[in-house]
Amino acid sequence: MLHARRPPSVYSQEDPLAFAVRPPDAETDLERRARLQREADAKRISDIIDEQLKVDRRNYEKSKQDVRLLLLGQAESGKSTLQKQFQLMYRPDSLDQERASWRTVVYFNIARSVKRILESLESHGDIFDENASDHIGDPAYDSVASKRTLDERIRQEVAEDPPPQIPRSYPSPVLSEIQKQIATLRLRLSPLVAAECTLADRLSGGVRVSGSGKGGVFVRHGWQTRSAARNGSTSRLRDAFSATYALPEGANLSSVAEVVEEVGRILDNSKEDVKTLWRSDVVQKLIKRRRLRLEEWAEFFLGDIDRVAARDYVPSTDDILHARIQTMGVAEHLFEVPLHGRSVTWHLYDVGGARGQRHCWVPYFDEANAIIFVAPISAFDQYLEEDPRTNRIDDSLQLFTAICSNQLLKNIHLVLFLNKTDVLQNKLANGVRVSKYITSYGNRPNDYESVVNYFRAHFLQVHRKNNEKKRVLYSHLTNVVDIKTTRSIIANVRDSIFRDYLKSAALV
Repeated sequence: MLHARRPPSVYSQEDPLAFAVRPPDAETDLERRARLQREADAKRISDIIDEQLKVDRRNYEKSKQDVRLLLLGQAESGKSTLQKQFQLMYRPDSLDQERASWRTVVYFNIARSVKRILESLESHGDIFDENASDHIGDPAYDSVASKRTLDERIRQEVAEDPPPQIPRSYPSPVLSEIQKQIATLRLRLSPLVAAECTLADRLSGGVRVSGSGKGGVFVRHGWQTRSAARNGSTSRLRDAFSATYALPEGANLSSVAEVVEEVGRILDNSKEDVKTLWRSDVVQKLIKRRRLRLEEWAEFFLGDIDRVAARDYVPSTDDILHARIQTMGVAEHLFEVPLHGRSVTWHLYDVGGARGQRHCWVPYFDEANAIIFVAPISAFDQYLEEDPRTNRIDDSLQLFTAICSNQLLKNIHLVLFLNKTDVLQNKLANGVRVSKYITSYGNRPNDYESVVNYFRAHFLQVHRKNNEKKRVLYSHLTNVVDIKTTRSIIANVRDSIFRDYLKSAALV
């Protein structure tokens, strides 16, 4: 009979590992102490790693019980404002902690509004043309050509019918006075206009995003704590400020806080000019005739410039809700939401909605429990900055179709916010006709209820066509800057999400 010889290690009395780490026979006492110390350090590090792995495992198991909520929608739909409402409801202390940082955004919003007003006035020759047609939203509209045509028509009218005792080569004294006033305001407000670029750099860190609109300023999550200054724009602001106002002795714009204080001084010195510009007949007529379109928050801040320009100004909660800054990428916010005597962690993801950023949403689809899709139904007369040929309502419907038909999202709890109902009501009250921009609206009544029902029906139809699994769509008419109403809607949304959450966890 043949017997195979086993390897020596199998029946060896010594542990090979113990043999490998056995100290040398000639080890000195000093070497022994050093070796024992190394072994103790290695054991301590190994225990720390083991404990961290246990903690990570427990956190992972707990995180599977968390709720992950995506806020989706096009840019300027109100997603970030809705996130602020969640923050105000579930983490009000964090909103208080970052309150001072919103002062930068408010100043930026005011400076940008003033800049756009002055640019619009320049395109109209600093006067209001009663007979010009409404070119807003027409991508083929050339404001420079419009100004040139307007100037030529003024010269022609003056030449054909000059006022008494006025030389034929001069325009009327009324026109000259208006243009002189606007020119003076443009000069006096130039430091504030220069501050717009400086504040934009502070907020965005100098980042420019391609494919995300014309001149948009985008911020990443955590912009509130950014403290690095950019010297180039600082010198630009200092030069503009010193050209009109006396720069304080020894002023140094090396930090963001000092830059914001500097802009605060500019705004305080120019608040009367801002009021004069905002209340001027030519600006109000341009707005009324829709030749000048500002963001929804412009009137909120410009109409209360005395309070905002005060040297001790601290943004109120309403100011924070109205302040506008565009999100870049995806920002995660954590909230502890109570449920039956315990708290559930909600991960709320606020996303950038511009076309060039929508690809960033996809990695968050796998683990999402719920989606709130925010559609601004007031935007029927607006067009995408990224594509001036695309109506914003059409873009929202296309985006909602993509969300409803996405296979990764078929089982996700879906909520629809038809937002900015307050802006819609104001537009309809001012005589803006929906059929002018949405031809399919036809001859339907141009009142609030009819318009809301029309748009809601279109979104519901999109959902019905892409609802193989009979998912319920929860829809709400919202104005997310209204704290009381939005708080009630959030509570309803929370309860509906928790019902699905408990069902999925087999608890009901």
